[in-house]
Amino acid sequence: MAQQQIIAMGGGGFSADLNNLALDRYILEQANRPDPAIAFLATASGDAPTYITRFYQAFSRLGCTPSHLSLFEPHTADLESYIMEQDIIYVGGGNTRSMLALWREWELDIILRDAYEAGVVLAGISAGAICWFYEGTTDSIPGQITQLPCLGLLPHSCSPHYDGELERRPVMQHFIATGDMRPGYGIDNDAALHFIDGELNRGITTRKEATAYFVEREDDRIKETAQDMMLLSPTQF
Repeated sequence: MAQQQIIAMGGGGFSADLNNLALDRYILEQANRPDPAIAFLATASGDAPTYITRFYQAFSRLGCTPSHLSLFEPHTADLESYIMEQDIIYVGGGNTRSMLALWREWELDIILRDAYEAGVVLAGISAGAICWFYEGTTDSIPGQITQLPCLGLLPHSCSPHYDGELERRPVMQHFIATGDMRPGYGIDNDAALHFIDGELNRGITTRKEATAYFVEREDDRIKETAQDMMLLSPTQF
């Protein structure tokens, strides 16, 4: 049976810095084959042209075959075949609520689950990180950070930008303390968590200070457990 892999990034990668692609390179390496096919889903950003261009600028330098899937201007009617032909699906950031609503309308949520079970590596940043979990924190509604049910491939909750946006940490802790959200992972910018077969395999980071925490309620207090992180070497071009 193929390994089921998810790599959830709190922030960083090509979205933040085209000269620091170590997280992106790590994702490609998990396909464990030369010239892996990687598809970018920029749905959460409304398929922002600059975001898609940035994806190609980054991954054209990393020894892979990049492409992207638009649900606004689809290039194929057979979404399932396209997804299943990929080695890696990389989901970008943006409005998680709108992204999931559109995925469900196109039944892409079902296709992505099938791809995961078949061994296609699922990865993503921010919205593209929390979408794989049972639920997460999102700023999809302007001026608010709310709890959002997600795809449930991983049984925990998730918050990206745990050290990068002032309200992320206290809001996640509040939701877990009140029982409104399951225990889960807060992931800093420049850090990621790699899950294999539903279990955390390792944490990775491109910045010594960046980490991830498992956040849970213990008695009447919130407990954060810092995860072990592997520091990645900078990408050389």
